Amino acid sequence: MIYQTTLDGISAEMLTGFFQDWGHKHPTPEKHRTLLEKSSYIVLAIDEKKNRVVGYTTAISDGVLAAYIPFLEVLPAYKNKGIGKSLVSQMLDQLSDHYMVDLCCDDDLVGYYEQFDMKKSNGMIVRHYSSQSGI
Repeated sequence: MIYQTTLDGISAEMLTGFFQDWGHKHPTPEKHRTLLEKSSYIVLAIDEKKNRVVGYTTAISDGVLAAYIPFLEVLPAYKNKGIGKSLVSQMLDQLSDHYMVDLCCDDDLVGYYEQFDMKKSNGMIVRHYSSQSGI
């Protein structure tokens, strides 16, 4: 497994299989690549033998004080191998000079993120499910 923080050499074809639990309205691999391109920070896990991205995380930042981590996803066949932990650790290292790093997660994932010294907090969200596959 190799990890990289750029899109160098990454095509949309290497991004298949993500967002599957989103139902039929999920981003295409092309939209996924655009999402990665427009993020402030990324970390990709790449199975170099299969030449495909198997996990990723992103962050959006003002570049001064604040960052938000909206995505962490590892393909099902690659889960429970430490890839997610490595992705989060590398992302938090990239963001270590920011005052605040926030993310929202489901209740069953709170314990997972606590291992990174993240603290549970209140948050508010809006979801426009009609735009779930991207605008």
